Amino acid sequence: QVQLVESGGGLVQPGGSLRLSCVASGFNIGNAVMSWVRQAPGKGLEWVSRMSADGYTQTYANFVKGRFTISRDNTKNTLYLQMSGLQPEDSAVYYCAKGAATVGYVPDDRGQGTQVTVSS
Repeated sequence: QVQLVESGGGLVQPGGSLRLSCVASGFNIGNAVMSWVRQAPGKGLEWVSRMSADGYTQTYANFVKGRFTISRDNTKNTLYLQMSGLQPEDSAVYYCAKGAATVGYVPDDRGQGTQVTVSS
């Protein structure tokens, strides 16, 4: 059974940084495409980033390029999202997902999410 548990969200000032974590169980993230998606208030789910199963390819939505970095630790079966240069428009619930999220598609296997609020 796939289980994903996110953590690391919180309140941060504009320009600040956060690192989100996603602990996976029921499968090995080293063998899976993994993604981060987000949902802002009143909006739909939005793809943020994904990592290939072999870990060599990281892909980002245009609005986070150069600011966010996706990574993983296979020994901890954990996916990360390092976020810097955060802006109020980045405020959302962030979810990790098993599978290849892209524009217009978000995998069904997701965690419960972690809230990120960017505000002064």
